[in-house]
Amino acid sequence: MKIDLTDTTASKINKALVQGRRAIGTPAVGMVLTMVIVTDEENAYDSIKAAEEASHEHPSRTLVVIKRHARNPRERTRSRLDAEVRVGSEAGTGETVVLRTYGEVSEHADSVVLPLLLPDAPVVVWWPAEAPDNPSQDPLGALGQRRITDLYAAENPMEALRARQRAYAPGDTDLAWTRLTLWRSMLAAALDQARTTVTSATVEAEADNPAAELLARWLEARLRVSVDRVVTAGPVVTAVRLGTEGGEIVIDRPEGPLATLTLPGQPARRLALKVRPTSELIAEELRRLDADEMYAVALRGEATEETPAHV
Repeated sequence: MKIDLTDTTASKINKALVQGRRAIGTPAVGMVLTMVIVTDEENAYDSIKAAEEASHEHPSRTLVVIKRHARNPRERTRSRLDAEVRVGSEAGTGETVVLRTYGEVSEHADSVVLPLLLPDAPVVVWWPAEAPDNPSQDPLGALGQRRITDLYAAENPMEALRARQRAYAPGDTDLAWTRLTLWRSMLAAALDQARTTVTSATVEAEADNPAAELLARWLEARLRVSVDRVVTAGPVVTAVRLGTEGGEIVIDRPEGPLATLTLPGQPARRLALKVRPTSELIAEELRRLDADEMYAVALRGEATEETPAHV
């Protein structure tokens, strides 16, 4: 069910949500969190689709904030809020509210979002495209316990990575780091089997890939070795090589969903290592809402005494 509201208010949007739930016969609210998506028209469709797919695992109220830019000076002086309320099959297993802000309302989008948050539920803020340099200090970002950015969407990902490092606050994370979960798990499992000391490491990836840089920094922090960065044709991360006294441990994924794991003295094995869709990445991030300490380690490229010894 869809309800369109023009030149509306947060109060009217809340009433439309109640109306929609009653119309489809589910007056009770069974959602576990609020997801705030800050995006533009170009990326809105894919972002909403990913959030709706993730809501099958994490029922949530999704608030999509789209700041519209006026075409002329006269329109810039007019403040307006339009909304599209989706409930039932139109919104996965939760609710979706698409908020389009105009004029000065765009500068105070947090005041629009605040009354629409689920009471006593965690808030996650996600920027699928352009993100602020300091997410935790952003008015919308300050509403969330978790803040999700995506370095892959940045025009200059390596510069954006340095900005994330400077501005990191507990609760920040990035989908470039989430994309490495399968790589990290596979590397940890390989080292558990090899039971040997790593003396060197190499990460192979396409040029200026932020995930590859985070992986290299994480390996440097956890293994206490220098990691070489090797540029390949890609796509994304293509291989990791760990040098040991007994030979190389290699995970090689030149393309496709399968990787080859090679351990010293053992035959090569084929393992699943696919490039996951955004919906799976978001669903993974919503499984834990505490600070991502390993992401902080990867940003800094060094471990502290307080850092737990896990991947």
